[in-house]
Amino acid sequence: MFKFKKIVPAVALSLALTLTACGNDDAAKDEEKKGADETQIENKVEEKEQIAGAALQDGTYTLTEKDFDDHGWKVNFEITVADGKITESKFDYVNEEGLLKSEDEAYQERMADKTGVGPKDFVPALNKQLVEKQAASSVEVVSGATSSSETFINYAQQLVQAAQKGDTTPIEIDAKADLKDGVYSLSEKNLDANGWRTTLSITVAGGKITEVEYDYLDKDGNKKSENEVYQEKMAEKTGVGPKDFVPALANSLVETQDAASVEVVTGATHSSHAFKMYAAQLINAAQKGDTTPIEVDNIVFAK
Repeated sequence: MFKFKKIVPAVALSLALTLTACGNDDAAKDEEKKGADETQIENKVEEKEQIAGAALQDGTYTLTEKDFDDHGWKVNFEITVADGKITESKFDYVNEEGLLKSEDEAYQERMADKTGVGPKDFVPALNKQLVEKQAASSVEVVSGATSSSETFINYAQQLVQAAQKGDTTPIEIDAKADLKDGVYSLSEKNLDANGWRTTLSITVAGGKITEVEYDYLDKDGNKKSENEVYQEKMAEKTGVGPKDFVPALANSLVETQDAASVEVVTGATHSSHAFKMYAAQLINAAQKGDTTPIEVDNIVFAK
C-alpha cells in the first residue's frame, strides 16, 4: 500500500463521525503549558501517515465557470502543485471587464455592511486555507460568505481530483445550465480510517432531482445507516446517528434541488459538509449531462 507522510492541520482531521476523541483540546493545553502563544496553538499541525489516496501530481490546474451569474460575475480558479503539494491557490470572481470581485471596493462595502465580510476578506481567506490544509474537505466555511465558501470547496475538490490524476485539462462549469435527465453517481475509492467510504447518486427526471441514494459502505458493502451499533454509539455522543442524518441529507437535496441549500445536520457536521460537496459535484455533472460515474480517490490518514 502506498504510504507517505504529509502535514495536515489537526483541525482538519477532527471528524464529527469519529467515535474516538480527537484530542485537539489536550494538544492545545500541552502547548499552553509550554508557554506557546495563541497564534502558535491555532497553527499547530500534526504529522499523520497517509494510508490511501493518490498523491497530487505537479502542474497547474484550472477551473472556470462558463457564464456570468445574474450579478455579472463568474469564478476563475487555479491551483499550482509543486513537489506534490498545493503551493498556490487563485480563486476569485471576474466580471465582463476583467475586474476581480476581491478588488471591487463598492462590492466590498455593500457586502460587509450586510454580512460582516466582503470578497476582500473571504477570497484570500479561502485561498490561504487550501494551501495550508492541502484538502478541499478541510476548508472551513467563512462566516458571512457561506455560499462562496461552499462554491470554493466544491471547485477545489474537483481540482484536487484532477491533480491526483495529473489531468491539466481545464475544467469548465456550466453553472447556469438546467439539469439533464439521467443517473449521476459518485463513490469514494478508499475506506476511511474507521472502515467506511461514501457513495452518492442522484436521479434527474424532468430536469429535477427526483431521487437521492446516499450512504457509507464497509468492505463487505454493508450500509452505515443500517448499523445499529454505530447508530447507538454515535447518537450517545452527538445526538444523531447515520440512521438519522443519512435520510435527512438525502431528503433535503430532493426538497431544495440545491446542494448549497441543504442544511447541516447538528451532530453530523462533517458528514453534512462532505455530502454538500459531493452533491454539488454531481449537480455540475448533471448540468453537463455527463453520467460517467465519478470515483474519488479519497485521501485517508491513519488514526
